[in-house]
Amino acid sequence: AKIMSNILLGVMLFGSTSVTCTIVLTYLKKAKNTVTTISDDLMFTCNQLIGNTPMIKLVRLSHILNVDIYAKMECNNPGGSGKDRAAKYMLYAARNDPRFRENVDIVEGTSGSTGISLALQCRAMGCNLHVVMPDDQSQDKINYLERLGAKVTVVPTCAIVNKNHYVNTARRLAVELNGIFIDQFENPANYLAHYEGTGPEIWKQMNGQLDAFVMSAGTGGTISGVSRYLKEKDPNVRIVLADPCGSSLFNKVKHNVCYASQQAESCIKKHRYDSIVEGVGLDRVTANFAKGLIDDAHCISDQEIVNTAHWLLRNEGLFVGSSSALNVAAAIRTARNLSATSSSSSSDEKDGNNNNIEKRLRVVTVICESGSRHLSRFWNPAYISSEYNLVWPEDSSLIQI
Repeated sequence: AKIMSNILLGVMLFGSTSVTCTIVLTYLKKAKNTVTTISDDLMFTCNQLIGNTPMIKLVRLSHILNVDIYAKMECNNPGGSGKDRAAKYMLYAARNDPRFRENVDIVEGTSGSTGISLALQCRAMGCNLHVVMPDDQSQDKINYLERLGAKVTVVPTCAIVNKNHYVNTARRLAVELNGIFIDQFENPANYLAHYEGTGPEIWKQMNGQLDAFVMSAGTGGTISGVSRYLKEKDPNVRIVLADPCGSSLFNKVKHNVCYASQQAESCIKKHRYDSIVEGVGLDRVTANFAKGLIDDAHCISDQEIVNTAHWLLRNEGLFVGSSSALNVAAAIRTARNLSATSSSSSSDEKDGNNNNIEKRLRVVTVICESGSRHLSRFWNPAYISSEYNLVWPEDSSLIQI
């Protein structure tokens, strides 16, 4: 309509089609420039929604433990998880790659969440995304990725030493397409996103007052980046790894041995660590995880993770995914350990009138993603019973924390 009005304006003012054409061509040129600007703005809008997620107090849990438990709501990022932060940094780094061009093929091996974050941002950047996933992830994530425009390849689950591991398959695919392999496990931009973003946000939101930070590790980027920043601010902040049973990282932190008994060939079923939890736990130390300054670790059973998720839904009104429930379960253990240590070793602080001051311990963890991505598995009673021999809490009021 606006173009037609310019044509009519040209005819009325100048009575010449040549002059009118000049006006129209000038308008179209401006319109083209405007479209380009809008596209850039859309990319910027998507990215400026990432980060600055809220910090909430888990009120009932804090009351029960007599320790303040806080959760950073990374599920509030536009892609639904904290992986948005790493995706943003890694894609910005990819723009400096000489192979980066219009409609470039971006390739990544991911258990799902990083792929979803990349898919949203690749759309805005005009890139094509190819995701390679292991077959132990929920169909919900695959569907989500495909709706976002990603091309998804699912491969059998196997160890990283196998050439057909999903990460190795993604690396080969990138070469075939002359594309860019994101390599989230080893990419330093992953760690940097949390050192420069998540860590400072936590410190600011807690006013520099926290005793521990508890987090699981998939690539290791979050716990490493946050731990580095928090330790620089206060070396006394405890950094605690939340690990599913069967992952090697628990023993790496506790005993400096990257191995778990579940990884013995005679014990392996489908996965190097057979856990209901998706996206966290590893059988190796990545470059990102190696940067972490981690003091302690907790190995959490699948049943405890399921129970924690159901307790959070009933008592805190939070519908969380498996890795989030893992984080909270480990935060509970950390709170109890800190409380016991504090009670036995610290003397009461006094105010100006020599009255005792109760100093509340503060533990921070992360709600990584919503339970909405886990409906077919983690939040499916038939699935957790048949595949993992877990008990569905029929009455969550009976769950003991």
